[in-house]
Formats: sequence, structure tokens, C-alpha cells
Amino acid sequence: MLTNAVAAGIVAAAYVAALVLHLNPTLRLDDPGAWLLLAAVLFAYGVHLAAAFYVAIVVREVLWTDGVSPGWLSYRVLSWFWGISVAVAVFLVWHNLRAFASALDADTAERTFRGAVALTTCAALAILCAVISPSNPRARRWLAWTFGAVVLASVVVPVGLRGMGLPAEGTHRPAADSRSTPIGADARRAVLIGIDGASLDVIARAVADGRLPNFGRLLDQGASMHLATLRPTQPGPVWTAIATGKLPWRNGVRSAATYQGFLGGRSVDLLPDFCLAHALVSFGLLRETIQTSAALHASPVWTLLGYAGLSSTVVRWPMTFPAVPTSGTVVTDEYHRASAFTLALDEPGLTYPTTLTSELARVAPPQAVMSPAEAPEADPGGAPLALDRLYVTIADIVSQRTPTEFATVRLQGLDTVGHYFLRYAMPEEFGDVSDDERARFGRVMDQYYEYLDTEIGRFLDRIRPGDLLLVVSPFGLEPLSVPKRLLERAMGNAAMSGTHERAPDGFVLAFGSAIRAGRYPRGSVVDLTPTLLYFYGLPLGRDMDGFARADIFTPEFSAERPIAYIPTHER
Repeated sequence: MLTNAVAAGIVAAAYVAALVLHLNPTLRLDDPGAWLLLAAVLFAYGVHLAAAFYVAIVVREVLWTDGVSPGWLSYRVLSWFWGISVAVAVFLVWHNLRAFASALDADTAERTFRGAVALTTCAALAILCAVISPSNPRARRWLAWTFGAVVLASVVVPVGLRGMGLPAEGTHRPAADSRSTPIGADARRAVLIGIDGASLDVIARAVADGRLPNFGRLLDQGASMHLATLRPTQPGPVWTAIATGKLPWRNGVRSAATYQGFLGGRSVDLLPDFCLAHALVSFGLLRETIQTSAALHASPVWTLLGYAGLSSTVVRWPMTFPAVPTSGTVVTDEYHRASAFTLALDEPGLTYPTTLTSELARVAPPQAVMSPAEAPEADPGGAPLALDRLYVTIADIVSQRTPTEFATVRLQGLDTVGHYFLRYAMPEEFGDVSDDERARFGRVMDQYYEYLDTEIGRFLDRIRPGDLLLVVSPFGLEPLSVPKRLLERAMGNAAMSGTHERAPDGFVLAFGSAIRAGRYPRGSVVDLTPTLLYFYGLPLGRDMDGFARADIFTPEFSAERPIAYIPTHER
């Protein structure tokens, strides 16, 4: 029973390893470091799946009166285990191919598609072999050999279609263009307020109930639309796609972190979905390294504006640490994690210019990070709220210090709170929320929306004729699925209830004298940078994946501003 379980576990783990190869085309098969990573994946899944198969055999022995009594490698046992494994593998490959379409370039997607077709064909043959039960011993022997060949082909053929792998890409670090000539003081201004985890549907219901008056003003007098987000739905890759107008495979940031096996070797940046792959990080079988601005292969919008002589204030945008020199000011999302020691040393990278770190420390000192799960009951959303207020204060200080044509600040607290308190805001989706819990925590998220509404009101008060205000949420929040809830409980994180893993829509609310009020068809997060460039009268790069949403502007504004293109903005 043990040898059959191990054999089935190895093959099932090989399917996961092959999927990791398909999702990470720069993992080369002729690189020994790649095999160290694959060995970690094979070990992690092989051991756990072998144990699961062994338990299945034991349960079968207990529940059925006729014993199996398998040989060292039993066709009767393995045919069903391998048939089930290859069927699950087919589902995983097709699901991941669809889920990570924006993270795969055209050639990689085509190779993965061919591998999925080959795997599906092998799965059909394997299942057919499993259900056939000839009485002739010679026929059974030939069937067993045929089944073994099909199972081997189901691993080898998709990997062969994937190929040896692509060479690793070089790193492009965008910087401001010193040849730019500053424009006059009458330039248009745009302000972008980023809100992680907000839902347009929740906001619309609250506005209809007479709450959130400033959001109501944006909905009534501005333009609104849902935005399709990306997978993996993590702040780093999604906000980078927003900043560049390019999909992850083109801008270089396909996930928020890279992952390396516990044996060392090469690292990858995409882990398969629906495989519990991220649980391997929690168990120490994979090591996670958060990506930095060095991973960026495309110029963000503030760099593109710098090429035209426009300056920017960027506060708390993901993937900006270490800060890259630009035309304007950058305060990275790592500022609040700085220690007094690093502040004293003016550690490069927390801000640009570097001297700004010490200046801010005197008026807006960094704060300790605390999750809502660790916060006292009396103030469950206090820590995320304090961080949002810190960065809003920083944005105000920097904007007054150096006025710029483009300013953005990101507020992450609603998403942080939502991960832990969505269950109390939507108790009907969970069913195990008591009246006492609803009374204590049911309004935590409502109160956070009210805080955001107040901040938006402050920005609305500063809007001048000709200015543009964008309120952007890159993704929404939804209840954690039942399997994920069980997994979080097993990992000791039972409080987790909200997620954006399944890519719920984000939204954009646009407001200004140039905006035509109304509800518009669904767009994409990569449309925002092309739309900003259009607002400033700058050409779009043909290598951008997004489109300028000129339909949200008034006819008078659009008549004076035709959409223009250049091959690329990259230098």
C-alpha cells in the first residue's frame, strides 16, 4: 500500500511541478538552480499527496469487506489514483491559464495552451484505461503498460512543449529625463486617491441610504465605472499595472514576491492557483522575498510625466521602494517601517529626495505596524487608520512644500480591516456570526468608509477649475471561500474572512470640470495611465495595453484634444 501511495504521490507532484514550469518561463531546465526549486515542490507535494493516497487505501480497506491486497505497483490501485490525479491536473492547468492570462506573454500562453491540450488528451486516455477491466490476463498486462505510457506522456509531453525556458530579462530602472523643459504654472493638475479593497456596489448602497455624501457627490456629478482587475490580485502587481498602463508580463511585476525552495536555487514569481501553493510559504517549504522597484521593467506614469516636464508627488505607491530619482517627490510604502536608527542614517530609498526622510520624521514619525487581529477590541481598526492618516499627513506636507502637477496618495486601511471584519459586515455570507459580534464589530467597515468619505471631501474642497480628481480602487473584497476558511483556521488565522484572490472588480470615480457625469461601461485597471496621459495632452505609447477613456470627458474638452500615439515612452 505504501509503495503504491508513493508512486501516485510522485506523479501527482510532477503535475504541479510542470505547472510551475509553465507559469515561470524563465525557469530553465538546463539550470541546476531550477532543479533545486523543483525538488522542493516535488518533495512538498509528493509527501503530502502520498500520505493522502495512503489514507485513501486504508479507508477503503476498513470500509470494504473485500481487501485489495495490492502488489508493489498495482495497476488496479494506480489506475484510479493516477486517473484522478491527471483529471485534477487538467482542471488546474486550464484554470491557471485563464486566471494568469495577463501575467503570461503570448508565446508562453500558447505553449501552456498546447500543454493543456496534450494533458487533456492524456487524461481522457488514462481515465478510459482506468474504467476498462478486461478479463484476459494478457489484455490486462497490455492495458497496464499502455496506461503507464499515457501517464508518462502526460508529464513529459507538456514539459516538452514548454521547452527549455526563456533567458531571464534584464532590469530597466526608469528615471526622470533631464532634457525635459518644465511647463508653465497654469498646467492642469490631477490628483489620484487610491483605496485598496473598496467596492463601488457597497458605496452606491451607502449613498442611497443617505450616507457618504462626498462619494455621493462624485457619483452624481462625476463619471464612474467598474474596473476589471488582474490576477494574482495583489497590491504590488495591480498598482504597477495601473502606474504603467501595461499588463504584468510586459511591466515585469507579475506578483508581489518571489519564491525560493528551502533547498535554495532559483526563485519564481508565480505560484499555481488552487494548489494551496501559498501554504508552503507558511510551512517554510518555500521562502518568500518581497519584490522591490528593481523588478520594474516599464516607466510609471510619474516618470512619463517627468519626460514632459511635469512634476509629481507619489505617496505610498507599492513597488516604489527603494525610491528611484524622479521629477518630484516619492514617499514609498516602506516609510512607516523605518526604525529610528535608519532614519538617523538617512537610509537611501525610503523617500526621494533622501533628505526628505529626516524632514518628515520630525513632523510625521513612522509608526509601528499592527494588524487588526492584534488590535484591542475597543479600537479594532485603529492601527490601519493611523497609518492612512500618517500618509495623508505626509501627502499634505509634501504638497505644500513643493506643489506638483500630479499627486497621488494610497490608503490601504480599508483592505486591511476588511480581511478581518468583512464577516461582521456581511454576516449572512458566513452564518456563524453572533448578535453580540455583530453589535461590536458590524460597523467597523462602515466607519472606515465614512473616514474615507471625509478625506475625499477635503480633496474635493481643493479642486480648482480644470483639475481632475480620480478616486481609484484596484480591486474589491469578497467573502473567503469555505475551503480557504478551513485552511486559514488550520494555519491559526481563524479571524481572516475577506479576500480579493478571485479578482473582484475595482472602480474609478472621476470628477472635474472636464468630466462628463454618468455611469460608463466597464474598463480595466490598465486604462488609468493612458487616460491620465490623454488628460495632460500627452501621446500614448502603442506598447501600452490600456486605452484612454476619452468618453468620460466633455465633448468640448475632447474636441481640443485628439488622441495621439508614439511607439513607446521607454528610453
